[in-house]
Amino acid sequence: MTLLRLLNVQGIAGIAVSLALGILLLLQKGETRQWRKSSGRFEQLYHQQQSALAETVANTRAAADRARASDRANAERVAAEQHAINERTSNDYQTRLAAARSLAQRLRVETAGAAADPRSGASTAVPGLRAPTGGAAQVASEDRFPDDDRLIATEQAIQLDELIRWVKGQASIDPNGHSQ
Repeated sequence: MTLLRLLNVQGIAGIAVSLALGILLLLQKGETRQWRKSSGRFEQLYHQQQSALAETVANTRAAADRARASDRANAERVAAEQHAINERTSNDYQTRLAAARSLAQRLRVETAGAAADPRSGASTAVPGLRAPTGGAAQVASEDRFPDDDRLIATEQAIQLDELIRWVKGQASIDPNGHSQ
């Protein structure tokens, strides 16, 4: 009898609700296990991703440091090459300029000596031709620049020539690698 009393509508509903709650509890436990497994996998993937990110950041920083060091060394190399070209060009310019000035001075002395004595030297006058009054130097310079202007023109030509050599030397430096 007591069993019949319990099996009334309320009792059956209570048993049904209890069974339903039990089934839901079992389903929830199964789902919880599945989510725990998934959560463990996701956590493992997250840690792998964080590790890969840290490694990438470290590699990027190391590559940036290497690039900065390489750029610094390259800039020093370029500066050294430019300095060497500047020094070489300046020295060549000064040497050529000194030689041109020395030659101009020697020619002035020779011209002054020839003007003072037109018959001096190893050559003899050609018969039938009168000797020019100013000597050979005056005749040779009749349609030319005066001596001072010739020296200035020579100096400027040397300067332009050395400037061209300097520009070509500077242009031959490859700022990104080896010199050409």
